[in-house]
Amino acid sequence: MRATLKKIIKFIVTKIMAPFVRLVHGELSAFWKSLKPKFTRAYWQQKRAEWQESRSRSDYRFLYRIFLKLSLFGILFLVLFYFAVYSGFLGGMPSTKELKSVRNNTASEVYSADGVLLGRYYIQDRTNVKFSDISPAAIHALIATEDARFYDHSGVDARSLARVFLKTLLLQNESSGGGSTLSQQLAKNLYPRKNYMLWDMPINKLREMIIARKLESIYSKEELLELYLNTVPMGGNLYGIERASRRFFNTSADSLKTEEAAVLIGMLKATTTYNPRLDLERSTQRRNVVLGQMAKYEYLSAREADSLRQLPLKLKYNYTTHNDGIAPYFREHLRQELVSWAAGKKKKNGEPYNLYKDGLKIYTTIDAGMQRHAEAAVRKHMTQLQKQFDAHWRGRTPWGRNSDVLQVAMQRSDRYKKMRDAGKSEADILEAFRQPVPMQVYAWGGNDKKEMSPMDSLAYYSRFLNTGLFSVEPHSGYVRAWVGGINHHVFKYDHVKAKRQVGSTFKPIVYAAALEQGLKPCDYFPNERQVYPEYDNWSPRNASEQYGGEYSMRGALAHSVNTISAQMIMKAGVGRTVAMAHRLGIDSKLPEVPSLALGTADLSLQEMVTAYATFANRGMQVEPVYITKIEDREGRVLREHRQGEGAKKVLDEETAAIMLHLMQGVVEEGSAGRLRSGYGLKMDIAGKTGTTQNHTDGWFIGITPQLVTGVWVGGESPEVRFRTLELGQGSRTALPIWGEYIRRIAIDPAYKGYYNSRFDPLPPRVLEALNCESFRAEPPRENFLERLLDNVGKKAAQSYEEWKENWKERRKQQREERKRKRGN
Repeated sequence: MRATLKKIIKFIVTKIMAPFVRLVHGELSAFWKSLKPKFTRAYWQQKRAEWQESRSRSDYRFLYRIFLKLSLFGILFLVLFYFAVYSGFLGGMPSTKELKSVRNNTASEVYSADGVLLGRYYIQDRTNVKFSDISPAAIHALIATEDARFYDHSGVDARSLARVFLKTLLLQNESSGGGSTLSQQLAKNLYPRKNYMLWDMPINKLREMIIARKLESIYSKEELLELYLNTVPMGGNLYGIERASRRFFNTSADSLKTEEAAVLIGMLKATTTYNPRLDLERSTQRRNVVLGQMAKYEYLSAREADSLRQLPLKLKYNYTTHNDGIAPYFREHLRQELVSWAAGKKKKNGEPYNLYKDGLKIYTTIDAGMQRHAEAAVRKHMTQLQKQFDAHWRGRTPWGRNSDVLQVAMQRSDRYKKMRDAGKSEADILEAFRQPVPMQVYAWGGNDKKEMSPMDSLAYYSRFLNTGLFSVEPHSGYVRAWVGGINHHVFKYDHVKAKRQVGSTFKPIVYAAALEQGLKPCDYFPNERQVYPEYDNWSPRNASEQYGGEYSMRGALAHSVNTISAQMIMKAGVGRTVAMAHRLGIDSKLPEVPSLALGTADLSLQEMVTAYATFANRGMQVEPVYITKIEDREGRVLREHRQGEGAKKVLDEETAAIMLHLMQGVVEEGSAGRLRSGYGLKMDIAGKTGTTQNHTDGWFIGITPQLVTGVWVGGESPEVRFRTLELGQGSRTALPIWGEYIRRIAIDPAYKGYYNSRFDPLPPRVLEALNCESFRAEPPRENFLERLLDNVGKKAAQSYEEWKENWKERRKQQREERKRKRGN
């Protein structure tokens, strides 16, 4: 249809209009030539005299013909101009079908499992609301200020256009108001103006009028108001009455007070000029103008308007970025996954979904209450730990003379990448990084403004310890809390997904593999340092350097005895241990070496928590789940997860139960004992601490009946660490975050039942198999001197007895010999 119209217009322009234009142009040229010499005062005085004398009408008839031709030409031009705009020949014109399905770019929203809005993904910050969810005060203020005859016209207000023509154009009275109706403004919002050079204003205005008339024929007045208030720009990338209400007054559109609605509607005239945060006084004046308009058109009484004018303008400004709010690291991880998913998911029209425009609703498994407790626990402990760390290294740098730490940090920075992409040399970049500039730096006590070079800034931020916390419901795999770092504004790297050396937290996997190969939990293993020639004389030592005695599995795991972990992996087999780790949910490639038993592998917190969750879930392995459902803006379900989906049996249920019992020993008699004394936790707890070489990484992964939670603490660089094991071990760095997190949940009334929760009781047969001491000493070794003397004494006594017997025997023989001689 549109192509046909274009052909018709082209035919009219080239075959009909062009000859006509040439004809008129010729007439006008001849007429101008005849007039040109007559532009003198004397000529017209003489001509006037002649006309008065002759009363000739010939010149009047000539001018009449010219006027008639010009009028016809003007009418034809306007008709053709209208059809050119209407058909889209001079720029795209939306069809009726397109207008019926008009859609704003709408932000996608992420919700927690308990219905809390976690965050939004958008290019235009907008949330659509229904007409019934908009305060009547906002509707009345809009109509009174922008289009008082809104209910009386059909998209174009002839009276307003006449006023603009007479007062604004002819009388140059700019205060007389504009002629655009709300419907025309809506058309402009939906289909922004285009640049047509000299014809810019007439084409755009006519286009908006045509679209406005179409909109009025499709939608009711209420629907148009709803569309308008969802579409209207409120400054920057903020759109719509709902988001503006949230931003400036921290309320919803249906809860706006009259004076608040007047402020927002007043901003429509100039969003920057009347922005209350930028200019409170000017915004107040504009608000009062809107209140006056509402009184003028009887939406308010004069007394009400006067009373509201006297109120001070009070803001509750609530501006948040993608870095703000709860669970920012989780939301960023989710964003990356959703962008990829949406690109492969088609809408009805065949186009892929757009996360930033299509108003998707993403429902997650994150528990907002648990997430807040997790972030509070991180904030509390890391504030104290950083102070301790700074005091520990006061006057020195943790990395000493190792310049590679800052070099790597520089090359990872956005500033370096931009300068490199701009073609700057390495020397130029380094020089720029050494120049002091004013900047705002992050600190646990609050941000601070300083002047320092970018290189100094890198050194400053490299001293920070960071953390990750990942909390999963083992039976469903639902992720309940995700903390990827200490501050998403500054530290973007997500330590839930980062791979670090896991230390002793890997040992339960080794023990599970050993149990599966037939070893018994009450078998005793000597705490002896051994050398393994087949592995380059590998000889693991205990961190405590204490040896001797024998440990059962529970005791060896509770005290993290390295010598026995080495024996375990030798008996279980390195290959079988690696296979066990993969079955439990670890996807990373693992080194097939016996030192794996001591946690030399680099794994993510997410992988380790997934593996521990299998122990807690009776040997059923469930991948972490963080999306339960995705809906489009109409509520159609695009993706949904069914609980239990994908679960698989990977470990014998009895083995899993034994592993829980063994890890309970870590809390009851091992390195995690302070969870009872320091945090007052009464529920059943199993877990394992971990500390890597040179105390670079601190870990604790703990299991309660409802949650499996892992915590990691360390520096961005492995060089950033405490110098002593006492300060840097996992029980001092990571475990306190876990303890504080679980303590907060346990005392929160919203999580009733957590405080005294218990693991499933063990069967009597399993209990009998676990009935043994954790440690037993070897028979006492006697003192060498005592043993020597004892031996000498024994030998002396033995010699005396033998001498005595021999002497008696000799005496007897002598008597018998004498008797024999006497007889002879």
